[in-house]
Amino acid sequence: MLKHCMTYSLLPKILTVEYKQCDKTVNRMINTFHADYESNHIKLSPFQRIMLSIGSSLTSIYDPSRGDMIAIFGETTGDAALNYMMNKMSTSPEGQEILKEKPRLNSKSVDFAVLESLPENTLGKVYYDFLKKNKVTPDSRLPVQFIDDIELAYVMQRYREIHDLTHAVLKQPTNMLGEVTVKWVEGLQTRLPMCITGGLFGAVRLRPKQRLMYVQRNLPWAIKTGLTSEFLMNAYFEKRWEQTLDDFYREFKITELQ
Repeated sequence: MLKHCMTYSLLPKILTVEYKQCDKTVNRMINTFHADYESNHIKLSPFQRIMLSIGSSLTSIYDPSRGDMIAIFGETTGDAALNYMMNKMSTSPEGQEILKEKPRLNSKSVDFAVLESLPENTLGKVYYDFLKKNKVTPDSRLPVQFIDDIELAYVMQRYREIHDLTHAVLKQPTNMLGEVTVKWVEGLQTRLPMCITGGLFGAVRLRPKQRLMYVQRNLPWAIKTGLTSEFLMNAYFEKRWEQTLDDFYREFKITELQ
């Protein structure tokens, strides 16, 4: 009886220790983003913002491979969309958790050896296989520079860091057809101008065979997915690595592209 009493008396202490450790982890994630934001943030005048948005938009349309210009275009034109995205996240418990904890998705924060060891068709394994097959690294996403509101800056950073995950989850390759398809889904969900223009103008660069597939198959599916699926920015992927893709599709109302 005394042993049981001692065990029960220890429970509050154990739970307190675990809570404090969790709280320290959350604070470390928040502080990491804040530090990165402060070291990279550049304040623009209204004139500079207009000139950057025009120049980056024209360059992005002319040369879609210029990821730096696409990033600048997104930051200098995305305030309204970012506010919309943050509001959508604020209405979801999982989205609220992401906004509060500000997790980062890179090689320092994710143990990719663990993802590699997960069973097939789990989110973590699908993501790992996508990165390996396409020779992509999560560290390639540029830090946000030109957004003055730190909360909106995090929303943009989160969007960038889960972009490859969106590709992986939707089973879209990194070629032009796959990129345009994902941009339509993202554009309809996020309302980001860079995604919408990417979907519209990216299709022009498709080869004839790809264009036919795009019009008949990918575009209708992307529009339906963008309009009817749950908001992907509300998925705390780091806590879902072991979830099966089939279960994720059911939860987020996604139908696989056939």
